Amino acid sequence: MKKFVVSLLSIAFHLTAFCQSTIDWSSDYILQLSDFQSTQTEINEKLNSYSIYSGANTDFSFQMSSYEFMFTKNFNDKVKCIFNKNMAIIIAPDSLVAQQLVQFGQYDFDLTELFCRKFRKELYEQKGAFSDVNFFQPIFNKLQVEKNEISGRVLKETDLGRNELLLQNEHKEILTQIESLSDFCKDCKPPKKKRNNKRS
Repeated sequence: MKKFVVSLLSIAFHLTAFCQSTIDWSSDYILQLSDFQSTQTEINEKLNSYSIYSGANTDFSFQMSSYEFMFTKNFNDKVKCIFNKNMAIIIAPDSLVAQQLVQFGQYDFDLTELFCRKFRKELYEQKGAFSDVNFFQPIFNKLQVEKNEISGRVLKETDLGRNELLLQNEHKEILTQIESLSDFCKDCKPPKKKRNNKRS
């Protein structure tokens, strides 16, 4: 029997390495400066610039037989939002700016989770019994473009989170959208559509 092995890893900010030191997204976990563990992380008063690579990314992978794939619709647990500590970088001239960058990193982590939920939802809604094994790729590509546009806009408008009030407002909107997609958390089971059983 034919077996499918599919793996897709999307790294935020074009980072391509993968590491073992990861955090799975959770509404209870708040990022700390200590989570930005890349050797490139630096807080130094001699610096006259600041930057961040958030370390948040989407991990999508599954391995199943063609028979299993045919009858699988719920891919929620195959789509993971993770934060790679060893890839996360903060460069700042002082601790105040560093903490502002951490807040932007948290925003980006939550934004990534939102798009993981959107991805799970579209996988669930678009997967059919005769879907090709690569049916997910155009879905992912479309959502990645949308996510990058939002992330780039907020990065620019908030100056990497230094406009704290604006970032808080943008962040609140993302958290509201995450809650609205509660059926599509990693461990959730989407509700089945109710059949229309009206009698004639």
